[in-house]
Amino acid sequence: MTTLQAIVMAILQGITELFPISSLGHAVIAPALLHWSIDQNAPGFLPFLAVMHLGTSVALLAYFWRDWLGFALSVAKFRDPAGAPDRRLFWRVVVATIPAVIVGFLFEKILRQGFALPKLAAAFLIVNGVMLLIADRVKRQRPRPIQELGWLQALVIGIFQCLALIPGLSRSGATMAGGYLCGLNHEDAARFSFLTATPIILGAVVLEGPKLLRHGESLGPLSIVAGAVAGVTAFASVVVLMRWFKTHEVRGFNPFAIYCAVAGLGALIALNFG
Repeated sequence: MTTLQAIVMAILQGITELFPISSLGHAVIAPALLHWSIDQNAPGFLPFLAVMHLGTSVALLAYFWRDWLGFALSVAKFRDPAGAPDRRLFWRVVVATIPAVIVGFLFEKILRQGFALPKLAAAFLIVNGVMLLIADRVKRQRPRPIQELGWLQALVIGIFQCLALIPGLSRSGATMAGGYLCGLNHEDAARFSFLTATPIILGAVVLEGPKLLRHGESLGPLSIVAGAVAGVTAFASVVVLMRWFKTHEVRGFNPFAIYCAVAGLGALIALNFG
């Protein structure tokens, strides 16, 4: 992988991991469209993605540091009634994380095969767009505050998150759609999505960490640069997205849904006839 390729992949990671447009889908489709000779089934490829994921998780921690500090203090002072709202939200985040951990562990080998199928990723990118469009049109009349999110709703969002294990379906898109369908507004759905993203992404880094040690080529300056670029891009992405959803409660998913449908269809045409 060249330096240019690594930087482009890092920018894509930083944007698409948080924008509801599927980072895995773009990681699979982009090299195929650009005719890059990147072996995505090579032992060192997923660890390379893990380094970029680390940059993304650091960006999320930097943006939501107040939430995570509040979580830590509320759990540490578990007898303090003042910390009850933070504790409640923290345990909802934990519940929403569990399904993806279980599914990812059980079906890791099967899911990895999707990295070799850019046409499948392009097709699911279209499905991702349809999912966002449907979610935007099935809205509760009165949004539920994030503090009132129940155990069942958190579990439902966690189940939605499992969809992102398929290249082309967005983790943030699935969790935002799940949160929206559970009654959250766009802004709170995005916030909950990004809070659940942090342990999931860090978990992927921990899972791939030992492989980094076995594949020395993934520990070079190229990976460090890619991780830094992904982190900076991810921080900018979350700033933009949170502002967008705060000011666009009506049809807030529409631009991303349209992009996914057009990009997925365009990629399918290019891959089949290009």
